[in-house]
Amino acid sequence: MSLVRRLSSVLPAKPVLGFVALLVVLFVCAYGAGAAAGPVAPGMRPGGQAPGAPQQPADGGGMDGMDGMSGMGGMG
Repeated sequence: MSLVRRLSSVLPAKPVLGFVALLVVLFVCAYGAGAAAGPVAPGMRPGGQAPGAPQQPADGGGMDGMDGMSGMGGMG
């Protein structure tokens, strides 16, 4: 059996390889565009906190009006 025949039996079909190559090119272009644009909002933090303070939700992240729900779904 020739080397070409062995490779063609192991490798996926040409359309699959073309699709994977297209995905790679698109991801590389998207990464390059994102790297060129830079960060959207450098130093962005919630209002009312000092620049060096750790970022925490202002109210602890709870939902108002959900009293008595601690036993449901194993959460709480």
